Amino acid sequence: MQALPFLFSLVVAVALVPLVRTRLVDAGLQRENYRGNRLPVPIGLAIVPAALIALIPLVLIARLTTLDVFPGDLPLVLTFIPGVALLGLLDDILSGDSRGWRQHLSAGLGGGFSSGLLKAAGTLGLALLVASSLPGSDTDFLIAAAVLVLATNAFNLLDLRPGRSVKAFLLLGLGLTLATRITQPAAALGIFIGPVLVAGFFDLREKAMLGDTGSNVIGAMAGIWIVLTLDTTEQLVALAILALINLYGEFRSLSKVIEKVPVIRHLDSFGRPS
Repeated sequence: MQALPFLFSLVVAVALVPLVRTRLVDAGLQRENYRGNRLPVPIGLAIVPAALIALIPLVLIARLTTLDVFPGDLPLVLTFIPGVALLGLLDDILSGDSRGWRQHLSAGLGGGFSSGLLKAAGTLGLALLVASSLPGSDTDFLIAAAVLVLATNAFNLLDLRPGRSVKAFLLLGLGLTLATRITQPAAALGIFIGPVLVAGFFDLREKAMLGDTGSNVIGAMAGIWIVLTLDTTEQLVALAILALINLYGEFRSLSKVIEKVPVIRHLDSFGRPS
Protein backbone atom coordinates (compact mmCIF):
# COMPACT_ATOMS: atom_id res chain seq x y z
CA MET A 1 0.00 0.00 0.00
CA GLN A 2 2.96 2.34 0.37
CA ALA A 3 3.11 2.51 -3.42
CA LEU A 4 -0.12 4.50 -3.37
CA PRO A 5 1.60 7.89 -2.92
CA PHE A 6 3.54 7.26 -6.12
CA LEU A 7 0.49 6.06 -8.04
CA PHE A 8 -1.84 8.85 -6.93
CA SER A 9 0.72 11.60 -7.54
CA LEU A 10 1.53 10.13 -10.96
CA VAL A 11 -2.13 10.28 -11.98
CA VAL A 12 -2.47 13.86 -10.71
CA ALA A 13 0.70 14.90 -12.53
CA VAL A 14 -0.48 13.41 -15.83
CA ALA A 15 -3.50 15.72 -15.63
CA LEU A 16 -1.75 18.75 -14.11
CA VAL A 17 1.54 19.08 -15.98
CA PRO A 18 -0.01 19.78 -19.44
CA LEU A 19 -2.24 22.44 -17.84
CA VAL A 20 0.74 24.11 -16.19
CA ARG A 21 2.64 24.01 -19.48
CA THR A 22 -0.24 25.75 -21.26
CA ARG A 23 -0.46 28.38 -18.54
CA LEU A 24 3.28 29.07 -18.72
CA VAL A 25 2.97 29.65 -22.47
CA ASP A 26 -0.03 31.94 -22.00
CA ALA A 27 1.87 33.92 -19.36
CA GLY A 28 4.86 34.33 -21.66
CA LEU A 29 7.15 32.41 -19.31
CA GLN A 30 9.47 30.96 -21.92
CA ARG A 31 13.21 30.74 -22.38
CA GLU A 32 15.60 29.53 -25.07
CA ASN A 33 17.04 26.05 -24.59
CA TYR A 34 20.45 24.89 -25.80
CA ARG A 35 19.12 24.58 -29.36
CA GLY A 36 17.76 28.12 -29.31
CA ASN A 37 14.12 26.96 -29.16
CA ARG A 38 11.83 28.92 -26.86
CA LEU A 39 10.18 26.60 -24.33
CA PRO A 40 7.87 27.18 -21.36
CA VAL A 41 9.70 27.23 -18.03
CA PRO A 42 9.64 26.12 -15.23
CA ILE A 43 7.55 23.00 -15.76
CA GLY A 44 9.05 21.81 -12.46
CA LEU A 45 6.51 24.16 -10.90
CA ALA A 46 3.94 21.35 -11.22
CA ILE A 47 5.85 18.76 -9.17
CA VAL A 48 5.04 19.86 -5.63
CA PRO A 49 1.36 20.77 -6.28
CA ALA A 50 0.79 17.37 -7.87
CA ALA A 51 2.23 15.69 -4.78
CA LEU A 52 0.17 17.82 -2.40
CA ILE A 53 -3.05 17.20 -4.31
CA ALA A 54 -2.34 13.48 -4.10
CA LEU A 55 -2.40 13.84 -0.32
CA ILE A 56 -6.18 14.35 -0.45
CA PRO A 57 -7.12 10.72 -1.18
CA LEU A 58 -4.10 9.43 0.74
CA VAL A 59 -5.03 11.16 3.97
CA LEU A 60 -8.67 10.10 3.61
CA ILE A 61 -7.63 6.47 3.09
CA ALA A 62 -5.23 6.59 6.03
CA ARG A 63 -7.83 8.21 8.29
CA LEU A 64 -10.93 6.27 7.31
CA THR A 65 -9.41 2.80 6.84
CA THR A 66 -6.81 0.62 8.49
CA LEU A 67 -4.48 0.72 5.48
CA ASP A 68 -0.90 1.91 6.01
CA VAL A 69 -0.27 4.23 3.06
CA PHE A 70 2.39 6.58 4.42
CA PRO A 71 6.09 5.57 4.51
CA GLY A 72 7.89 6.40 7.74
CA ASP A 73 10.22 9.03 6.26
CA LEU A 74 7.50 10.93 4.39
CA PRO A 75 7.40 13.85 6.91
CA LEU A 76 11.12 14.41 6.32
CA VAL A 77 10.56 14.41 2.55
CA LEU A 78 7.61 16.79 2.82
CA THR A 79 9.74 19.18 4.88
CA PHE A 80 12.71 19.42 2.55
CA ILE A 81 11.41 19.15 -1.00
CA PRO A 82 8.63 21.79 -1.08
CA GLY A 83 10.99 24.28 0.57
CA VAL A 84 13.71 23.63 -1.99
CA ALA A 85 11.12 23.93 -4.77
CA LEU A 86 10.10 27.36 -3.49
CA LEU A 87 13.73 28.50 -3.41
CA GLY A 88 14.24 27.20 -6.94
CA LEU A 89 11.13 29.03 -8.13
CA LEU A 90 12.41 32.28 -6.61
CA ASP A 91 15.68 31.73 -8.49
CA ASP A 92 13.78 31.12 -11.73
CA ILE A 93 11.81 34.33 -11.25
CA LEU A 94 14.39 36.66 -9.70
CA SER A 95 17.73 35.51 -11.11
CA GLY A 96 19.77 38.18 -12.83
CA ASP A 97 22.94 37.90 -14.86
CA SER A 98 24.95 36.19 -12.12
CA ARG A 99 25.86 32.55 -12.80
CA GLY A 100 27.79 30.16 -10.56
CA TRP A 101 28.83 30.44 -6.94
CA ARG A 102 31.58 32.97 -7.61
CA GLN A 103 29.34 35.47 -9.38
CA HIS A 104 26.54 35.06 -6.84
CA LEU A 105 28.98 35.52 -3.97
CA SER A 106 30.49 38.56 -5.64
CA ALA A 107 27.04 40.07 -6.11
CA GLY A 108 26.15 39.43 -2.48
CA LEU A 109 29.40 40.83 -1.12
CA GLY A 110 28.91 43.88 -3.30
CA GLY A 111 25.65 44.64 -1.55
CA GLY A 112 23.46 43.49 -4.44
CA PHE A 113 20.65 40.96 -4.45
CA SER A 114 21.57 37.40 -5.40
CA SER A 115 18.82 34.84 -5.87
CA GLY A 116 21.55 32.17 -5.95
CA LEU A 117 22.80 33.10 -2.48
CA LEU A 118 19.21 33.24 -1.24
CA LYS A 119 18.64 29.75 -2.58
CA ALA A 120 21.91 28.43 -1.13
CA ALA A 121 21.27 29.87 2.34
CA GLY A 122 17.67 28.64 2.38
CA THR A 123 18.70 25.17 1.22
CA LEU A 124 21.34 25.02 3.95
CA GLY A 125 18.77 25.94 6.59
CA LEU A 126 16.39 23.25 5.39
CA ALA A 127 19.21 20.70 5.11
CA LEU A 128 20.31 21.36 8.69
CA LEU A 129 16.73 20.98 9.91
CA VAL A 130 16.21 17.70 8.06
CA ALA A 131 19.63 16.29 9.02
CA SER A 132 18.99 17.13 12.67
CA SER A 133 16.02 14.75 12.65
CA LEU A 134 18.17 11.80 11.54
CA PRO A 135 19.85 9.49 14.07
CA GLY A 136 23.59 9.74 14.60
CA SER A 137 26.35 11.88 16.02
CA ASP A 138 27.06 15.55 15.37
CA THR A 139 29.50 14.46 12.67
CA ASP A 140 26.82 12.34 11.01
CA PHE A 141 24.47 15.33 11.16
CA LEU A 142 26.94 17.67 9.45
CA ILE A 143 27.83 15.14 6.74
CA ALA A 144 24.16 14.48 5.96
CA ALA A 145 23.42 18.22 5.75
CA ALA A 146 26.37 18.74 3.40
CA VAL A 147 25.21 15.87 1.17
CA LEU A 148 21.72 17.40 0.95
CA VAL A 149 23.04 20.83 -0.01
CA LEU A 150 25.62 19.65 -2.57
CA ALA A 151 23.27 17.11 -4.16
CA THR A 152 20.65 19.81 -4.66
CA ASN A 153 23.13 22.06 -6.47
CA ALA A 154 24.82 19.22 -8.39
CA PHE A 155 21.60 18.28 -10.16
CA ASN A 156 21.03 21.93 -10.95
CA LEU A 157 24.43 21.90 -12.69
CA LEU A 158 23.50 18.73 -14.57
CA ASP A 159 20.29 20.25 -15.91
CA LEU A 160 21.87 21.73 -19.03
CA ARG A 161 20.35 19.27 -21.48
CA PRO A 162 16.81 17.86 -21.76
CA GLY A 163 16.17 14.90 -19.48
CA ARG A 164 19.69 14.75 -18.07
CA SER A 165 18.90 15.44 -14.42
CA VAL A 166 15.94 13.04 -14.36
CA LYS A 167 18.00 10.24 -15.93
CA ALA A 168 20.83 10.82 -13.45
CA PHE A 169 18.36 10.69 -10.56
CA LEU A 170 16.77 7.46 -11.74
CA LEU A 171 20.16 5.82 -12.28
CA LEU A 172 21.27 6.94 -8.81
CA GLY A 173 18.12 5.60 -7.18
CA LEU A 174 18.34 2.30 -9.05
CA GLY A 175 22.02 1.92 -8.18
CA LEU A 176 21.46 2.67 -4.48
CA THR A 177 18.53 0.27 -4.27
CA LEU A 178 20.31 -2.59 -6.06
CA ALA A 179 23.53 -2.11 -4.09
CA THR A 180 21.92 -1.93 -0.65
CA ARG A 181 18.57 -3.72 -1.08
CA ILE A 182 17.04 -0.84 0.88
CA THR A 183 13.69 0.21 -0.61
CA GLN A 184 12.28 2.53 2.07
CA PRO A 185 13.73 5.73 0.54
CA ALA A 186 12.09 4.95 -2.80
CA ALA A 187 8.76 4.55 -1.01
CA ALA A 188 9.25 7.78 0.95
CA LEU A 189 10.09 9.72 -2.21
CA GLY A 190 7.36 8.06 -4.28
CA ILE A 191 4.91 10.94 -3.88
CA PHE A 192 7.39 13.17 -5.72
CA ILE A 193 8.85 10.56 -8.08
CA GLY A 194 5.53 10.30 -9.95
CA PRO A 195 5.34 14.03 -10.80
CA VAL A 196 9.09 14.15 -11.56
CA LEU A 197 8.65 11.41 -14.17
CA VAL A 198 5.85 13.32 -15.89
CA ALA A 199 7.58 16.71 -15.77
CA GLY A 200 10.81 14.98 -16.78
CA PHE A 201 9.13 13.51 -19.86
CA PHE A 202 8.09 17.00 -20.98
CA ASP A 203 11.64 18.18 -20.33
CA LEU A 204 13.19 15.25 -22.22
CA ARG A 205 10.94 15.71 -25.25
CA GLU A 206 11.68 19.44 -25.26
CA LYS A 207 8.08 20.43 -24.67
CA ALA A 208 9.13 22.47 -21.61
CA MET A 209 12.09 23.00 -19.31
CA LEU A 210 12.30 21.99 -15.66
CA GLY A 211 13.97 25.21 -14.58
CA ASP A 212 15.74 25.55 -11.24
CA THR A 213 12.41 24.72 -9.61
CA GLY A 214 12.47 21.22 -11.08
CA SER A 215 16.19 20.50 -11.08
CA ASN A 216 16.55 21.56 -7.44
CA VAL A 217 13.67 19.29 -6.45
CA ILE A 218 15.37 16.39 -8.23
CA GLY A 219 18.67 17.18 -6.51
CA ALA A 220 16.94 17.38 -3.13
CA MET A 221 15.36 13.98 -3.77
CA ALA A 222 18.76 12.56 -4.71
CA GLY A 223 20.28 13.92 -1.50
CA ILE A 224 17.52 12.42 0.62
CA TRP A 225 17.89 9.05 -1.13
CA ILE A 226 21.62 9.09 -0.33
CA VAL A 227 21.31 10.01 3.36
CA LEU A 228 18.48 7.53 3.96
CA THR A 229 20.36 4.68 2.26
CA LEU A 230 24.08 5.01 3.01
CA ASP A 231 26.01 4.88 6.26
CA THR A 232 28.32 7.69 7.33
CA THR A 233 31.43 6.34 5.59
CA GLU A 234 29.51 5.81 2.36
CA GLN A 235 28.00 9.28 2.66
CA LEU A 236 31.52 10.70 2.90
CA VAL A 237 32.36 9.06 -0.43
CA ALA A 238 29.16 10.46 -1.92
CA LEU A 239 30.00 13.86 -0.46
CA ALA A 240 33.43 13.83 -2.10
CA ILE A 241 31.90 12.96 -5.49
CA LEU A 242 29.27 15.67 -5.13
CA ALA A 243 31.93 18.20 -4.14
CA LEU A 244 33.95 17.32 -7.26
CA ILE A 245 30.87 17.73 -9.48
CA ASN A 246 30.08 21.09 -7.91
CA LEU A 247 33.67 22.29 -8.15
CA TYR A 248 34.17 21.09 -11.71
CA GLY A 249 30.84 22.54 -12.82
CA GLU A 250 31.87 25.91 -11.43
CA PHE A 251 34.91 26.16 -13.70
CA ARG A 252 34.32 23.75 -16.58
CA SER A 253 31.51 22.38 -18.73
CA LEU A 254 30.00 19.09 -17.54
CA SER A 255 28.40 18.72 -20.97
CA LYS A 256 31.82 18.56 -22.65
CA VAL A 257 32.88 15.74 -20.31
CA ILE A 258 29.69 13.80 -21.08
CA GLU A 259 30.19 14.29 -24.82
CA LYS A 260 33.66 12.71 -24.65
CA VAL A 261 32.40 9.34 -23.31
CA PRO A 262 30.41 7.47 -26.00
CA VAL A 263 28.29 5.31 -23.66
CA ILE A 264 27.38 8.23 -21.42
CA ARG A 265 26.79 10.46 -24.46
CA HIS A 266 24.36 7.94 -25.94
CA LEU A 267 22.50 7.54 -22.67
CA ASP A 268 22.41 11.30 -22.20
CA SER A 269 20.86 11.91 -25.63
CA PHE A 270 18.49 8.92 -25.60
CA GLY A 271 14.84 9.97 -25.92
CA ARG A 272 15.44 13.53 -27.10
CA PRO A 273 13.91 14.74 -30.37
CA SER A 274 16.34 14.43 -33.25
